[in-house]
Amino acid sequence: MSGRVRVLLADDQPLVRSGLRVLMEDTPDLEVVGEAANGAEAVRLAAELAPDVVVMDIRMPEMDGIEATRRITTGTAPARVLVLTTFDEDEYVYGALRAGASGFAVKDMALDDLLAAVRVVAAGDALIAPGVTRRLIADFVSGPPPAAARVPAITEREQEVLTLVGRGRSNGEIAQDLFISVATAKSHVARLLTKLDARDRVQLVIKAYEMGLVTPPR
Repeated sequence: MSGRVRVLLADDQPLVRSGLRVLMEDTPDLEVVGEAANGAEAVRLAAELAPDVVVMDIRMPEMDGIEATRRITTGTAPARVLVLTTFDEDEYVYGALRAGASGFAVKDMALDDLLAAVRVVAAGDALIAPGVTRRLIADFVSGPPPAAARVPAITEREQEVLTLVGRGRSNGEIAQDLFISVATAKSHVARLLTKLDARDRVQLVIKAYEMGLVTPPR
């Protein structure tokens, strides 16, 4: 994406919002366009301000971050949502996955990593912090896959790529594993996003588990 990333901060703690605003105002490629103290306000401001990314807390009054994420990602001008979580909020992460969040960051992660997470999500990719990665996604899709998800209209090569995406491989690693160029790997991922009607890589990972291409860890 070109230009500055427009960010909406949604957290019921003024001190957290203030800290994030100061951090981002000192970053040339990020711009805070608004602040919300609850989920309902986040939904309203997302529609009004059209940010690129909403940095969303989960536990908020009036409307929680999960419902706010659902409304924002299905709105007429959907923004991408980066959810802020903590290691002991697994059940909330499941809900945020279902609601369409594109990324998950933990509140105690390094500041540079948080800024990088905002950029990754704004660029259309997906990010899951190490503390909430494989086990959470595996648990999320541990039930039997829906019948419709078993036989998607994808090629054998696309299935190989989807399997590697499900294992957390980057485009560069996929290219290396399959002996193809990075550009070709990106093209395969882009086609998978379209064919499987997936918003981003998080949803592709879920699809890989649902289709049985990746086995949940024990």
